Amino acid sequence: MHYEGTIIRPPSEANSILIQATVGCSHNKCTFCGTYTGERFRIKPDSIIMEDIAFAADYCRRQRRVFICDGDALIIPQKRLLNILAEIKNQLPWVTRVGIYANAKSLKMKTLDDLKALKDHGLGIAYMGLESGDDETLQKINKGSTADEMIRMGKKVKAAGIKLSITVILGIAGRKRSAIHAEETGRVLSTIDPDYVGALSLMLIPGTPMDAQYQAGQFPLLEPDEMLAELRTIIAHTHLSRGLFHANHASNYLPIKAKLPKEKDMTLKLIDQALAGKIALKPEWLRAL
Repeated sequence: MHYEGTIIRPPSEANSILIQATVGCSHNKCTFCGTYTGERFRIKPDSIIMEDIAFAADYCRRQRRVFICDGDALIIPQKRLLNILAEIKNQLPWVTRVGIYANAKSLKMKTLDDLKALKDHGLGIAYMGLESGDDETLQKINKGSTADEMIRMGKKVKAAGIKLSITVILGIAGRKRSAIHAEETGRVLSTIDPDYVGALSLMLIPGTPMDAQYQAGQFPLLEPDEMLAELRTIIAHTHLSRGLFHANHASNYLPIKAKLPKEKDMTLKLIDQALAGKIALKPEWLRAL
């Protein structure tokens, strides 16, 4: 495999075949993210991508899923992306699902018909980082999109029949807007109605603008119980028709995996027990990105 730079993938794609079609992120301006610092975004040559798919055909026969890396591979021009998906289907017929990262920028460039065509060619799930449903917070972290734009893009993914997984970040708004961030995030999630929600807890990365703000005393990092209270508010304000809400990432203080709406009340009671000190939280040394 021709891997370059930093390779990232969602936790749920841990056992997937990783095909790196792009290097870096097309936005790469979020204040909390240091994944691609100094990395210029580019799409890899088709010849290299096809070589990697051929390699997977010989050596990855036990893996049933493919994830197309990196930060925003959906931005690949439609014809080229369709060819990549067609080659995956042709060379890896045992694969049951192909996943990809998507952001509002790349989704704006795809029509509904484009997304339906990608679905027909095997794209099964898109992962989108919402981070927050609060516009002021989105602006401060330089996300590059408003909550309304992400609602429209998320709905477009769903309308195309592609499963949608959305990531939100606890603590990203700081202390002053914590409650607003939580409530607005729940509102946006409810409006989009994704298939999966993944909540991460903010961990500052040295060298990022947000870490510099923290070091200068301009950004407060929430305490564990404040993060947990924020998670409770998000879940309380999230109304999914049918979906999974995960907060079992390594960064989180309390692992949660709940089916919504069925297990919502049970999950809120679990968080309440943790807030009351009846359930131990994960110690800092066990947390990771």
